[in-house]
Amino acid sequence: MRLRDRVAIVTGAGRGLGRAHALALAAQGAAVIVNDRGGALDGSGNDARPADDVVAAIRALGGQAVASGHDVADWDQAAALVDFAVSSFGRLDILVNNAGILRDRTLANMSEAEWDAVIRVHLKGHAAPARHALAYWRDQHKRGEAVSASVVHTSSASAFAGNVGQANYASAKLAVVALSSTIALEGARYGVRSNVVSPSARTRISEATIEDAPADGGFDVMAPDNVSPLIAWLAEAACPANAQVFHLIGREVLLMDIAAVAQRVRAPGRWSPEALDIALRGRMTPPHDINIFLKEQLL
Repeated sequence: MRLRDRVAIVTGAGRGLGRAHALALAAQGAAVIVNDRGGALDGSGNDARPADDVVAAIRALGGQAVASGHDVADWDQAAALVDFAVSSFGRLDILVNNAGILRDRTLANMSEAEWDAVIRVHLKGHAAPARHALAYWRDQHKRGEAVSASVVHTSSASAFAGNVGQANYASAKLAVVALSSTIALEGARYGVRSNVVSPSARTRISEATIEDAPADGGFDVMAPDNVSPLIAWLAEAACPANAQVFHLIGREVLLMDIAAVAQRVRAPGRWSPEALDIALRGRMTPPHDINIFLKEQLL
């Protein structure tokens, strides 16, 4: 019960990774706001049943949970979500930003609406709840209350390697890394940590490209439940991680260094195009292939 007396919001918690995270946090003693609008993979529609089902599962195991249908990408509804957590359980300690949709199409064929919808949910849908949670924790700090809060954001291998047909999704997921870094800097004075988890797991978003669970009942590398212990650890009051980016696949946790320098060249004075041509030719980092990126993690 390492999360006893802590209160968590998990967005997109009705299915897949979010459901696994909500159950894992509750199993460790946290009271959970199960936020999910219950829409289709493209974000259309509303259905309260997925969130209600997760709440029922948590309560059946003796945990505390309530369902939320707030739109996390709406500034005012995100504020209402934070208020709902505080009014339901008296406080807020953990925010797990997980909600997401897909509208895949190559960029040359992508509509403005397809771009905007994915950026809205994946980026604004992380920023808006974080903004209001930070304001809540700042006010707690100003009142002299102890704050040991944690924000966990969800990224993707597409952010690191790109992916055909996912210019909108990959852009948002890399932007989430920058968002988390900024929250870690701004939140430190209030007792707030911020980290990113990039999961390789079988979900509605990834199921078309990820193999099924092993038929022989062996270890399922792509089970969403593999990711949730890391989320629960990051949610602990005493967790030391801050401003980190993790990628998790199966039994492997990778700490990612997004700002690593691949090459460095220096000129005696100002660069000229001719000097750059000589210095940089043959030193370029090749484009990433997401399939190779994922396979390398399994070696």
